[in-house]
Amino acid sequence: MKPHRTDLLPFVLIIVLILIAFVIFWSVMDMVLVGASIAVVLLPVHHRLLKYTRPRISAAIVTLAVFLAFGLAIFTTLLVLSSNAGTLRELFGSIGVWLNNPATNPLDYGIPVSKATLFVMLDQGTALFVDYQKTLISNLYIILFKMLVLFVSLFSLLRWGEELKMKLTSHVPEVLSGYIRKLSEVTVDTLYVIYIVQIAIAVLTFFISLPVFYLLGYGNIIFFSFLAAFCELIPILGASVAFILMGTYALTLGDTRGVLILFFLGYLVVSCMPEIFVRPVLVGRRVKIHPLIMFIGILAGILTMGLAGFVLGPVVIVLITTSYRLYVKERKDRREPGLLFQRGQT
Repeated sequence: MKPHRTDLLPFVLIIVLILIAFVIFWSVMDMVLVGASIAVVLLPVHHRLLKYTRPRISAAIVTLAVFLAFGLAIFTTLLVLSSNAGTLRELFGSIGVWLNNPATNPLDYGIPVSKATLFVMLDQGTALFVDYQKTLISNLYIILFKMLVLFVSLFSLLRWGEELKMKLTSHVPEVLSGYIRKLSEVTVDTLYVIYIVQIAIAVLTFFISLPVFYLLGYGNIIFFSFLAAFCELIPILGASVAFILMGTYALTLGDTRGVLILFFLGYLVVSCMPEIFVRPVLVGRRVKIHPLIMFIGILAGILTMGLAGFVLGPVVIVLITTSYRLYVKERKDRREPGLLFQRGQT
């Protein structure tokens, strides 16, 4: 009778505790995951700073730099929104008047959504883009707490992440250590490309939106392009939100030409093409996965887990695919010596 192995007990206990923590703190787990992913991406910067200072100070410097970058982005966004508050009020106000009109029937315009649903979407958009100050104040404690979790997670994983990884992997059987090392490498590559592609597509969205809003002829070309790029930068929104909003506004004005421009050039070309073709191709090419599979992973992650799914979706797809490839390669390597031996005998 084989004795029970006890060297895996600490590892199993830690895994169980992590799963319990995920369940208990699920409401803020998205911030933990985002913080962890940013920490992984910024580890090379942390390592470079370690040549000149202690680990704690290096982690603090990187965390402070990310905090300042977040603060600058938020300040710029609020400044742009406040500078164009009149345009946003007119836009959402016109849509509200159009919906309040008893003669308005969304189905007459080919919109397969009820009025009640459109009113909910309008209220959400108004709270986000027009009454953003009230929204920030009413949710201030939640926002501050989530930001605290984000930056504490970032600092902690920069400071102690590698030590924790070494302690965990020291309890893993040697058979699995090779798998874990290769999966860690491909996870890092995936996270790098996710963030780089996200920023690149947001910048691309801004520039290719300029001719669309120029053709639209409503003015405020820079602002509307910024709005599309901002929505694209937020994974749970996407540039489609901006073009659907503008398309609805054109509909309230009776501007059929504007609706067609915003649908074909704005929604299909500027919004959908990068999401369907550019992002999956760029991410999939880096990790050698078919773009269609990567597209499914990205979309499924966002739909099921929101902001956390933006990171977890592609990572899970990559890990599953890489694990399968490693398994197939290992089986092939095991068969080849046997085949060579049999050929030698013949």
